[in-house]
Amino acid sequence: MQIHVVAPGESLWVIAQRYNVPYNTISQANQLPNPDQLVVGQALVIPIEGRIHWVQPGENVWHVSQRYQTPVKEILRRNRLSFPQYIPTGYPLYILNEFRQKPSVDVGAYIDLQITGEESQSVINEIGQHLTFLQVFSYHMNDDGTLTPIEDQPIINTAYQNEIVPLMVITNIEDGEFNTELATTVLGSEDLQNKLLDEALAIMEEKGYLGLDFDLEYLGAENREPYNNLMRKAKERLDEKGYFLSSALAPQVEPGMPGVLYEGHDFETHGEIADFVFLMTYEWGWTGGPPMAVAPINEVRRVIEYAVSVMPSDKIMMGIPLYGYNWTLPYVEGETQAESIDHQQAIELAIKYNAAIEYDQEAQSPFFRYYDEQGNEHEVWFDDARSIQAKFDLIKEFDLRGFYYWVLGWEFPQNWLLLEDNFNVNKRV
Repeated sequence: MQIHVVAPGESLWVIAQRYNVPYNTISQANQLPNPDQLVVGQALVIPIEGRIHWVQPGENVWHVSQRYQTPVKEILRRNRLSFPQYIPTGYPLYILNEFRQKPSVDVGAYIDLQITGEESQSVINEIGQHLTFLQVFSYHMNDDGTLTPIEDQPIINTAYQNEIVPLMVITNIEDGEFNTELATTVLGSEDLQNKLLDEALAIMEEKGYLGLDFDLEYLGAENREPYNNLMRKAKERLDEKGYFLSSALAPQVEPGMPGVLYEGHDFETHGEIADFVFLMTYEWGWTGGPPMAVAPINEVRRVIEYAVSVMPSDKIMMGIPLYGYNWTLPYVEGETQAESIDHQQAIELAIKYNAAIEYDQEAQSPFFRYYDEQGNEHEVWFDDARSIQAKFDLIKEFDLRGFYYWVLGWEFPQNWLLLEDNFNVNKRV
């Protein structure tokens, strides 16, 4: 796959001619809302075998061969070059890396049945080939140790049809929010912990779940050891059945991070107990915060660097968001609420308001600004092919177990093309 960034004056026809790829092929691959309207800075995935590299100042064939792990003689042969000593800047070199080994990874995704509703099964059928795990969100714990039931049998059946491992997710959500007091009540009682696990295991056996994922958030320091204790109990009982155990952990960058979100999550202990952990490496940019990237790569890197220092890399699943945010400016703390949008909606907005897309190199994330019909200024941050590739490169660099998405239901066709180009997806059922 090739990632091409639209330059001023370029049309899809011009880009198609440049890569010798049919116009419609590029349009369909990117699911362009209007192929005749592109915006400056828009990233396109070009579905070609191999890629084109334009020689940069100071580069020679040896530099290019090192970058793409392709022998010099192969680059020369495919480009019909006899004299490799000098190649002019801007010269296009075709690279077909037959020697590249795609790593095999686990890929998970959360699906919130309240969001996707009747479309849940079609969502899974569309992208199921790319998933190892499906985290079904969620069973809410109650203060008596019981679980609030959900209608999940159809999505579990669909997971099996796509060779996906269904994971049961338990949360401490009450009235739409994570509740610290609720978690304290259940985690603080051995009897309630046991009751919770009894009910969870009964549901798993009845419905066909193959793993249990705890997504307990905003626990506070008082629940750190009780949560560890619940994980130990769960691991012992799940191992008897051959089930997976996982947990979702807030993005920490050092031990002892203050804050109710972080203090209840023990990276090192969960890394020892769980089969794998889902690191929530997103929401730096969030609906109530100031405009910024949802998952800036520099911040994600800090989390991964800390995580691999206290737990095995082959237990780490890095989180990737499938959404962005649209802020109305000026941002006012406590008042401004950004609107969630997906990649396709972001592109449609940029086209509608003729907004050039910029790219933050530090965050490795695209953004743009525009004025609406009422004269209000907006700032939009989202992910595109470039930022997704940067995340995939990070996963390879640290040799992680894999990654997962929060949350299915957002449209991002480029992501799935790049996933297939970068990785082989493990199937475990």
